[in-house]
Amino acid sequence: MAMRPVFISESKGSSFVRVMPVDFIWYAGMAKSRKQMSVRSLHEATRRLFPSARLLEVSRMSEDMLGEHLSAFNLTFHTKSRRREITVECAFQASKVFETGGPYLDLLDATPVDAKRDERLQSSGNLIGFEFFGQRWALEPQTAFYDWIYINALHLHPKLAEDAMAYDVFTDIAFNPDKSINCQASAVALYVSLRRRGALEEALNSRENYLQMVHGAKIVSASQREEPQGSLF
Repeated sequence: MAMRPVFISESKGSSFVRVMPVDFIWYAGMAKSRKQMSVRSLHEATRRLFPSARLLEVSRMSEDMLGEHLSAFNLTFHTKSRRREITVECAFQASKVFETGGPYLDLLDATPVDAKRDERLQSSGNLIGFEFFGQRWALEPQTAFYDWIYINALHLHPKLAEDAMAYDVFTDIAFNPDKSINCQASAVALYVSLRRRGALEEALNSRENYLQMVHGAKIVSASQREEPQGSLF
């Protein structure tokens, strides 16, 4: 048996995403077919709790092409200053700032797998923040930076975004909350919730709006002043 969280899009209430731990049968093994068996098991267990739930696995292990396309390894975007397509995964890894190094911008041009496994991400000391094309992000609120990149990238793909709206509950079989903080399935659930509430455009207008709306946070510098910064997307 194993336990994994499922991420439920909330159309009302104080929380945009509800996280529910679900027990299910785990099928050990590295083969994609074994991971997909675990996905099916997780979804079956989730449907016993939420019989009418519309579930989507968001990962490269998904048996739904939509779920594969929504993987951070596959979802791409470009910024106003950089026209070349970047995957969400590469953008996230390349933006990490450590005690003794980073951000490692060359990772923007790496494959997502190579970016995630780059040795410098393990040998540069503790993670202290993120820097994304000149914008600095703190480690808190947790997941704020990752989710910001993801929902902006998803919004640039209208067909994928529209298809995602057909689902209520999102999973990522590879995500283990004991080992990781950020999750692509949670980011999709956040996007769906913002859009269903009619709050998406305001949230995407600037990171200040986003942080205030989603996390109730405001950006302050060491001097307690920082000029507002708009979206880079």
